[in-house]
Amino acid sequence: MTVFVVSLYLPYTVSFHTKQTPDRQETLCQQHPPALKPSSYDVTAPIPNLFTSLGTRNGAGGPTPPETPYITTDPQEFFFKYHDRSGVVQLPIPDPNPLALSDPHLPTYIQTSSRSNSPPLSPLLKLAGVNDRRHAYSGRRRGSGHSSDFHSKVLADAEWTVEAAGKGNGGLRNAVRAAHENGSLQDRTWVGTLGMTTDFLGDTPQKTDIEDRLGTEFDSLVVFVKDSDFDGHYSHYCKQILWPVFHYQIPDNPKSKAYEDHSWVYYVNVNQAFADTIVRNYKRGDVIWVHDYHLLLVPAMVRKKLPDAQIGFFLHVAFPSSEVFRCLAVRKELLEGMLGSNLVGFQTEEYGRHFLQTCNRLLCVEATNEGVQLEDRFVNIATLPIGIDPISLSSTREGAAVEEWIQVIKERYRGKKLIVGRDKLDHVRGVRQKMLSYELFLNKYPQWRDKTVLIQVATSTTEQAELVATVSDIVTRVNSTHATLAHQPLVFLKQDISFAQYIALLTVADCLMITSQREGMNLTSHEFIFCQDGKYADNRHGPLILSEFTGTASLFGGSELSVNPWDYRQCADAIKAAVEMKPKERERRWLKLFKDVMHHTGAHWLKSFTDTLSKVWNEQQARGTISIPRLSVNVLGDQYKRSQRRLFILDYEGTLAPWGSPTSIILTSPQRTLDVLNDILLDEKNVVYVMSGRRPEELDRLFRRVPNLGLIAENGCFIKEFGSDEWIEMVGAGEVNNWKKSVTGIIDYYRERTPGAWVEHRHCSILYHYKNAEDLQAAARQAGDCTNHINDSCESQRVHAIPVDGAVLVESMDWSKGTAASQVLERLKEKKVWMPDFLMVAGDDREDEPIFRWANTLGKDKAIESVTTVSVGSRNTEAISTLMQGVTGVLSALQKLAALS
Repeated sequence: MTVFVVSLYLPYTVSFHTKQTPDRQETLCQQHPPALKPSSYDVTAPIPNLFTSLGTRNGAGGPTPPETPYITTDPQEFFFKYHDRSGVVQLPIPDPNPLALSDPHLPTYIQTSSRSNSPPLSPLLKLAGVNDRRHAYSGRRRGSGHSSDFHSKVLADAEWTVEAAGKGNGGLRNAVRAAHENGSLQDRTWVGTLGMTTDFLGDTPQKTDIEDRLGTEFDSLVVFVKDSDFDGHYSHYCKQILWPVFHYQIPDNPKSKAYEDHSWVYYVNVNQAFADTIVRNYKRGDVIWVHDYHLLLVPAMVRKKLPDAQIGFFLHVAFPSSEVFRCLAVRKELLEGMLGSNLVGFQTEEYGRHFLQTCNRLLCVEATNEGVQLEDRFVNIATLPIGIDPISLSSTREGAAVEEWIQVIKERYRGKKLIVGRDKLDHVRGVRQKMLSYELFLNKYPQWRDKTVLIQVATSTTEQAELVATVSDIVTRVNSTHATLAHQPLVFLKQDISFAQYIALLTVADCLMITSQREGMNLTSHEFIFCQDGKYADNRHGPLILSEFTGTASLFGGSELSVNPWDYRQCADAIKAAVEMKPKERERRWLKLFKDVMHHTGAHWLKSFTDTLSKVWNEQQARGTISIPRLSVNVLGDQYKRSQRRLFILDYEGTLAPWGSPTSIILTSPQRTLDVLNDILLDEKNVVYVMSGRRPEELDRLFRRVPNLGLIAENGCFIKEFGSDEWIEMVGAGEVNNWKKSVTGIIDYYRERTPGAWVEHRHCSILYHYKNAEDLQAAARQAGDCTNHINDSCESQRVHAIPVDGAVLVESMDWSKGTAASQVLERLKEKKVWMPDFLMVAGDDREDEPIFRWANTLGKDKAIESVTTVSVGSRNTEAISTLMQGVTGVLSALQKLAALS
């Protein structure tokens, strides 16, 4: 069994080595220096000094104070970075599979002529033969014409090597490697792109060689997509549409909105390329695990070709509320794409709940705490927070380079309280809010102005000039106001730092500050907690200031200093609390955080997800129509003849009689149904209960000619015992009236806005019908909103709304057909009448599933010798047998049993 780990980027890429002169060399596809032979992770290569100062440049030894209070205008002087002539980040990573940065802040796509600042050309314009003059001009200006041809010719014959990619989901990569090393993930294959332009490869042997080598030596399947498709997919749809929406930043910029429709085409194309690659390489028994918002459509695309495949999906970022998600033009397509999975995973319960509410509201499907009930199958959800790889991180910390940086930073900031932050410079990560909070801290608590330093590493993969300018102004203002010749309170680096520097900063920091406005799981906080054990630095147990809007906040449970990033006063006070916190309090908080970090590791997350996926897939397969055998009437007859006490619990509409109109004035049962029930009841060994969602008085009229028949009305709220004329109300009238008042007001609101809809009031439930509405599509949308509104508002009253065919059913959570059947059995025991040794339950819709589950449990526990549960029709069910002939098949089977008496 192979686990396909499907992510936008492979953990590997290809570096081409040309023989041109340095002036003609451009790193079109080279992200790293020439590859070295695979070895263990090594960060001991010679590196420039992190804090090169004026004194050092003049030959003086050791760190010296900054030249002026305005030193942060050029922070690159202090933090090194490897660059080539084109400005592409180069990291010294000799190992093809090193420990990766959990959140690598690197350029997202390497190509000669990037179109990331302008939209991809609309397919409609392409079909019309329209030339995009802006693109043509932009290409000439950047030198993409002859340059691209030059690169294609040069690279076609160039030597190449496989190297570790410096981009992608570092947390996922570390988790997969850790699980592979500890044996919990034996056979895995990566599926993804190289993260570089590949059009120049065409159909050359070089492309085949790359594909073959990555497949055979690195367990990776390369997905080749057109450069234009990838650019439209990632730079535009993912980053300008999905990323903001998933982080509660609705893209109201006209530039973003203008390209949504046709950038969606590129998103579909890339997702389809991934699905096609998976399908081509899939073998029966393989597991497909798709990751993150870049590939939301892949599960459904694969499901279409491989209906029985085991597919999991995990969303690493936040999932917004339905109010935000519904702003997407293709919201249903995205949801249906995710629902192609057997299991959908989220970082926190909040994100999972948002997903369920969104499915319930926009797709009008039943959503439970366990997952989403579709027409033909069930999709489970799970909350599984990802973590770090402590073993590899510990090994990396032992490197000489990390030790060197620890000493340099300690010496440079001796006697200072060091606050550290590392974030992408976008509106989501809250860098602006952090800078303003720190400025307020310095203004509000002047005693700390010359004793604290905030080092903020802020990198950007997209152009956000306005935000960059705003943050730069704040940095300039802070340093101009509070810096001295010997002290600089804010070091702002609009670039990334090396891994060794990053680990060293986390080790010597007195506090880590994260002020994200929305975020999935911030693994920087996990790495900070791990590095604060005091093994490599004198200071230890540094406090963590963490935004309450990160997924990590729900995991740590209050041991961090939780802040609202928009509340600058609270953030400023949190900084003060962190730098003044007593050692015992620091240790108490750190021990709890460390325990959480060590429990929720990356390897634990991976194993938990794959185990859960395997479990739910087996359960879903068992419920599938293909897996459930047809009812054998002969076997049922043999069980019937051997038994002495028989209990039948049969659904009415759809099982014993065709579905009738709920508005029908004259309620009648087909004569054959009445005759069959009377024939069964002629045998004194038989007890029969008919269950229905109808009101008690309606059932009395329907079965007045069938004596000794037990009845269950309104899906379990009323029971009429066999041989009795009295109805037993299982739910108190006062309790029902209380929640009905709340629900009726909500339903009336939507009914008034849906012409043709009407409300059916039952004793213990309410049915909102919209099947005959004038505009069915609008009515279904209103019904979804109504369902979501009731479930949000009335959960405390123990009622829920369930979408059914053309209606919304509102009923109590505490009573169902299953609870009614359990009461029937208990009353038989209390009266010491008899305990059945034969039980048959038959039903046809979703409301019958609780009683199927109840009966199957009795059979497994051997509480009843012979248990048969029958689902009428073709659908996903928990019943152990199916009957495809509908009402006729049920009546025929009952007639045969009656004839055996």
